[in-house]
Amino acid sequence: MNGLLTFYAGADEATSSLTNVSLWTDLAAAKQLDTFAPMLELGRKFTEAGATFERPIMNYATLWQLAQASKP
Repeated sequence: MNGLLTFYAGADEATSSLTNVSLWTDLAAAKQLDTFAPMLELGRKFTEAGATFERPIMNYATLWQLAQASKP
């Protein structure tokens, strides 16, 4: 997708929860997920299986990042 830098998905078995984190070049690019048909279709399948989703999709500005440690 235009502007997508990376996408991560994680699962927590203890809480039976999933999370997705994606990094985008800008907010307009990130908002593509709000209407991305393959993601919406997959969401419907999860909902039919009993999953719930937090809506709206939250978008956060980056405040800081971890840098690679320099080698001695």
